[in-house]
Amino acid sequence: MHELPDGLIKGTVTDRIDWTDTVFSLRVNAPINDYVAGQFTKLALQNEAGEWIRRAYSLVNSPNHKNGRQEMEFLLITDPDGELSPRLNALNRDDPIYVGRMASGFMTLNEIPDSMTDLWLLSTGTAIGPFLAILDELQTQSRFTNIVLVHAVRRADELVYQSKIQALKERYQGKLRYVPVLSRESCAGVLKGRIPQLLQSGELLRKAQIKLTAENSFFYLCGNPSMVRDTSEALVNMGYRKHLRRKSGHFSSENYW
Repeated sequence: MHELPDGLIKGTVTDRIDWTDTVFSLRVNAPINDYVAGQFTKLALQNEAGEWIRRAYSLVNSPNHKNGRQEMEFLLITDPDGELSPRLNALNRDDPIYVGRMASGFMTLNEIPDSMTDLWLLSTGTAIGPFLAILDELQTQSRFTNIVLVHAVRRADELVYQSKIQALKERYQGKLRYVPVLSRESCAGVLKGRIPQLLQSGELLRKAQIKLTAENSFFYLCGNPSMVRDTSEALVNMGYRKHLRRKSGHFSSENYW
């Protein structure tokens, strides 16, 4: 093996979960530095030429979970044409994997203005991962009055982590609403369409049974760039402002590729 690049550390796959033919989770143990729920780090492997292939992935777990920050989980999708994801998909328990020592990212609780009491977490596909990490934090439960977790996918079998979400709903005792959205299938009781249109039409609000107010509502958008772009535009049209560190607003986002 070629010399390990700066910033990478060796880890081990401790388990995997296969959700669909292409969506899977890897659990990884590695001596990573401190991180914050909602952040991401890099996963890396070498190709046949010995070159390092790296990509950023969000941590699905809170750093404060019972097994400690070094026990991490990543929600992944494999692209047959990708350089890294098919290699990650080939990994099994006890296989080596390489992880960025330092996590980064600003989609965290600390970035949300103190005045906001209602938190909307809008995600597509595997981008639900960092929101599950944020929801696992006790601070999230104590800080907000209402939280809405929206997960938009193509088909119902891509609605991952159902048992975890159910456990979170029970723990939050009515504060947490989970709203799945499907774009390619119809399913009784589940919204169909895209997040920006459902937001603007009011369907999303009716399903969540929460009112929006400029004083109290904050949105994190995480997922494919078209959802992030179109939802940002929808929020601006509805009178909400992008959040900046120098000027508080109502929404912030992270593209997921």
